[in-house]
Amino acid sequence: MVTAAPRTVCRARIASLATYVPPKLLTNADLEKMVETSDEWIVQRTGIRERHIAEPGVGTSELATKAALLAIERAGLTPAQIDFIVVGTTTPDMMFPSTACLVQHNIGATNAWGYDLLAACSGFTYALTTAANMVSTGASKHALVIGADVMSSIIDYTDRATCVIFGDGAGAAVVEATNEEGIGIIDFVNYVDGSGGENLCMPAGGSRQPASHETVDQRLHYVKQDGQAVFRFAVRNTEEACRRLLERNGVRPVDLDLFVSHQANRRIILAAAEKLQLPVEKVVINVEKFGNTTAATIPLALNDAVADKRLKRGDLLLMVSVGAGFTVGALLLRWGLKEGSSL
Repeated sequence: MVTAAPRTVCRARIASLATYVPPKLLTNADLEKMVETSDEWIVQRTGIRERHIAEPGVGTSELATKAALLAIERAGLTPAQIDFIVVGTTTPDMMFPSTACLVQHNIGATNAWGYDLLAACSGFTYALTTAANMVSTGASKHALVIGADVMSSIIDYTDRATCVIFGDGAGAAVVEATNEEGIGIIDFVNYVDGSGGENLCMPAGGSRQPASHETVDQRLHYVKQDGQAVFRFAVRNTEEACRRLLERNGVRPVDLDLFVSHQANRRIILAAAEKLQLPVEKVVINVEKFGNTTAATIPLALNDAVADKRLKRGDLLLMVSVGAGFTVGALLLRWGLKEGSSL
């Protein structure tokens, strides 16, 4: 009888990072012409000034493909060396096949398998956790993690409560094993609270309410949100997830070098940081440039932090996200891109 050799458990790290946003901008001034709102109102409540919007007919796979190819190149790999793909997205090109399948074909990752992961705004953190576990057990050598969404495809631009918030974008990372001392993903905390599902959802389009004249007429194929309920849950659970993770690993908030939260709302990020007693200079906020790109916000924030030299090799980084579901995820890691990788 032939048995498989035991897998070696090792630490996984983000080896490379890349992002992509469509060139078209939708500014607050543009939205003033579309709904009853103002630049002052939007900035005061969200911190957002502009967001990137894909052209009609451009799907999530196209944005994801552009970010993926650059991430693979920066890792010094070829697409054929990628063996696992996980795509965090709320806006797949279609119900099936998965966006992961479309990306696999687009980039020529002929040796990869994969799937989509639906966790809304926690899509990237959940996907990164999944890939890290695949890599650390030896089940994958080079995993491709993507967070990508074309939120403009499911936003009602007559609803000022939601249309000012969301944008489109993609981020990709190659995850691989590392033996480098003090580098890599240390731990994670993920959990869900399904009791809050109705507070942020797209009611129709699934098996319970398939598309019909009635669902279209009632505008049920767009994002619906109870903003106050989402705000309260996000602030409370951003702090809760972070404290669980830090306490479990004997890390104090003061020990952190950088805090990267899901970029949904400037007030949520600052409120959570204040509860954690994190100074603003350790907090990454770029929501003003992109809006809430759902699964893409954290890689976009990481990309900016590296480009601005705020995130350096060896830095202790805490990432956290809260999304529809409700989903909650946090990761603690020592930053260290693969030698030779650059933005």
